[in-house]
Amino acid sequence: MLITEERIRILIIDDDEDDFFITSTLIKDIGGEFLVDWCHRYSEALDHICNKDYDLYFIDYFLGAKTGLDLLKEALMKDCEEPLILLTGKGNRSLDLEAMMAGAADYLVKSELTAEKLERCIRYTLEKARSLKALRDNEQKYRSIFEYSKDAIFLAGTDLQFLTPNMATEQLLEYTAPELTRLTLYDLMADPPMAEQLKQQMESTGEVNDREIDLLSKSGEEKHCIFSATTIERPDGSKYTQGILHDITSLRRAERSVLIAEKLAATGRLARTLAHEIRNPLTNIHLSLDHLRGEPLNNSQLEYYDIVLRNTKRIGSIISELLDTARPSEIILRTASLQDILDESITAAMDRIVLKKIKLQIRYPDEIIFIQADKEKLKIAFLNIIINAIEAMEEEKGELMITIQPHQRQYEVRIADNGSGISEENLKRLFEPYFTSKRNGLGLGLATTLNILQAHHAEVDVHSEPGIGTTFVLTFDK
Repeated sequence: MLITEERIRILIIDDDEDDFFITSTLIKDIGGEFLVDWCHRYSEALDHICNKDYDLYFIDYFLGAKTGLDLLKEALMKDCEEPLILLTGKGNRSLDLEAMMAGAADYLVKSELTAEKLERCIRYTLEKARSLKALRDNEQKYRSIFEYSKDAIFLAGTDLQFLTPNMATEQLLEYTAPELTRLTLYDLMADPPMAEQLKQQMESTGEVNDREIDLLSKSGEEKHCIFSATTIERPDGSKYTQGILHDITSLRRAERSVLIAEKLAATGRLARTLAHEIRNPLTNIHLSLDHLRGEPLNNSQLEYYDIVLRNTKRIGSIISELLDTARPSEIILRTASLQDILDESITAAMDRIVLKKIKLQIRYPDEIIFIQADKEKLKIAFLNIIINAIEAMEEEKGELMITIQPHQRQYEVRIADNGSGISEENLKRLFEPYFTSKRNGLGLGLATTLNILQAHHAEVDVHSEPGIGTTFVLTFDK
């Protein structure tokens, strides 16, 4: 006996009322709470199925001009989830197979029906339907998590070749799903040696947890991510990998901007203190020189006087420069072409480029890019970076590449050279005033550059490898 706590709603779809009466009587003989209704019209039956009016449907094979198999197929095409059982007047193995392949929950021959068979059929069909519904609900739940997660989640082979990326993965890497299936994660890593290390770790342990990696998107934008992955073995022995990428690009840029701002603030406080302490005795020196100038001096004394005067002026000039790098740059923003600003900066450095016989490559997008900028100040910032790149390269061997790449929310300027590069230790101090690796440099050029770029709300990122070269990446908001 089928015992249930809730009434089971059953619809018998049959164009013969006598057959309905026989089938419904057998169902009632089972015992339990059943609500059995009859429908003999094809279109009406389809509406009941689509509206989910019943828990279970018995469908006769013959339904006038159409068949029960037609109804079954049409109902399943409309995403019917309730179980459909096909009834026929006689056994037919090919019809049985066709019905089951079309999605029928079961297949029964009318002449062989008994209360026991019906009870067994209803019980197993409803249990199977509940299990399938639970599976579908779980699948939908986890698929929603997978598809709509803000983190990039993907399934891949053991070689980390993408199989099924979610929407966030496509947005992060700027590739479509079909394009990603032709790539591995290693192909997108910005650092080949790190890619090789990651590959060895995945092959030896089958997992990686919270590892920071740098990836290149389709447009060439560098993405800083935290990567975790686990290799899973299926029951058949085959394996696949689940991977998660958490984008921390904005966080890293913000951290770097805060660190640079703190350094500049500390430098500014030091500069103001030094300026105050130095200018007081310097003022006394100037007063003394003015007094001496009023006295008759011989040639030897005049020579020493001129030396002291020149150097006091030089000290005053250095103090002014130091204070200029420490205070926020005053700019007047106007709409300007980014290509024009770069072209004028390159023109200003062209003599140096020609003299050192440096190969210059310029890549701009076809459309003109407009930004809000103080054109003259931004030219100084670009020129300082370009001159540093020129000075870092060997004569006749240098290659300077300047590119503009538009992204979704930003414009990116890259100034790359194949010069001597910068050590990791020096890279951390790159924008500090008076820090320089040049023999005759003051170390104020890049400090001034950073001040100007920050006034334009531009972000600065520098990648360098000793003996390979340096790339300055400047991003401007659209």
